[in-house]
Amino acid sequence: MKKKIVFLFLVFSALFTIKAQNLNGAWQATLINNDGVEVQYVAIITHGFFSEAFFEKENGKFLGTKGGQFSSDDDTLTYTLEFASFDPQMVGSTNSFPYTYKDGKLYVGEKIWSRLDDGTPGDLQGAWLISGRKQDGEITKRDTSGPRKTMKILSGTRFQWIAYNTETKAFMGTGGGTYTTVDGKYTENIGFFSRDDSRVGASLGFNYELMDGDWHHSGLSSKGQPIYEVWSIRKE
Repeated sequence: MKKKIVFLFLVFSALFTIKAQNLNGAWQATLINNDGVEVQYVAIITHGFFSEAFFEKENGKFLGTKGGQFSSDDDTLTYTLEFASFDPQMVGSTNSFPYTYKDGKLYVGEKIWSRLDDGTPGDLQGAWLISGRKQDGEITKRDTSGPRKTMKILSGTRFQWIAYNTETKAFMGTGGGTYTTVDGKYTENIGFFSRDDSRVGASLGFNYELMDGDWHHSGLSSKGQPIYEVWSIRKE
């Protein structure tokens, strides 16, 4: 009887682990395309939102990206696209796919995703929308509910920013890679950049501070211009 109870406990524990699987964090998969090129896919999932970017693994040449709102249940992933660089007509569509989670890997269609992180150790996990800028010593706020958005989505080690318009379905640009947050310093290491592939491999350092739930981001832009941006965590 005791053995049976232990067995049932282990079975229910395993089932609970599967049902409670938290997909938040960064994931990667690799495929060979029709030209024989190894393509790297990186997805970031965080609290109801996701982005997926794909680029040539060898040199970071940008190939495409998509993303938007995200949910999952025991065996199905569902997302509604807010941007799709390769096909604007997909914006607004909702898609569902079966998935399997086994031995730490996520199986979705032809892709096998390996976890890069679980939302740690970086301080900035979440989907953020730019909500203000400081000019002449004053912060000017902007409405984040409009169709034109600049979103930056971060896991514990990966980041991606995307500029897009949900109304016109326009995609204006993206970039991403790895990041660290150490002693008030936020450092980006660029892994792909849709506007200029030559920027791949560059690093940019900024100051960061979390104030009243907002992320204050300051320093010099890639063009050497001073910037001070305010980002607010996305709720919907």
